[in-house]
Amino acid sequence: MSAIAAQEPRLNDQITVRECRLIGYDGNQMGIYATAQARRIAEDQDLDLVEIAPNADPPVCRIMDYGKFKYDQAIKAKQARKNQSRIETKEMKFRPKIDVGDYATKKKHVLRFLDAGNKVKITIMFRGREMAHPEQGLTILERLADDLKDVAVIENQPKMEGRNMHMLIAPLPSAQQAKKKKEASSKEEGTDSNA
Repeated sequence: MSAIAAQEPRLNDQITVRECRLIGYDGNQMGIYATAQARRIAEDQDLDLVEIAPNADPPVCRIMDYGKFKYDQAIKAKQARKNQSRIETKEMKFRPKIDVGDYATKKKHVLRFLDAGNKVKITIMFRGREMAHPEQGLTILERLADDLKDVAVIENQPKMEGRNMHMLIAPLPSAQQAKKKKEASSKEEGTDSNA
C-alpha cells in the first residue's frame, strides 16, 4: 500500500471492523452500530460510510457524500495555495567604479524589487586590479544600505566571496504592510467612484 493510499480513509466495503460509532449526515451522533447495519443506513440515503477515526474504540464512521467532501477539500487547498505569497530573491550587480547616473538607475531597480516584496542580493563584481581595493565595493554597499534604510533591512552583511562581494537586503515588514493598506484603500475608492 502506498503512502498516499494510507492517508485516504476507508469507505463502505473497505471497513472491516465488526461495529462502529456512527455519526449521521447532519453531524449528530447516532450511537454504536454493527458495520453492516451502518453501511445499509448510508446506502438508504445514497451516501457513503467513511471511517474518520480508525484508532478509536470502537472506530468512528460518518455518513457523508465522499465525492463532494474530496472536491471541497481540493478547492480549499487550491485557495490556500493561491493566497500563499512567494518571496523571490532578485540580484542587482554593481561595479566598484560605478557612475552616479548608473548608481541611481540601479537603485531604482532595487527599490522596484523591494516594493514587489522580493529580497535583493547586491553583488559588487571586481576585475583585475580592482581586487586590491575591496573598500570601494564596501563603500557602495554602505551607501546603498543608507539610501534604502527606510524601506529595507540588511539580512546578510557584506562579505567577500572570490572576486565578488555580496549583501542581501529584504523589505521592511512595516513598509510592506503600509503598501498593502494603501492598495486596499485605493481599491475601495475605485469601487466607490464606480457606484
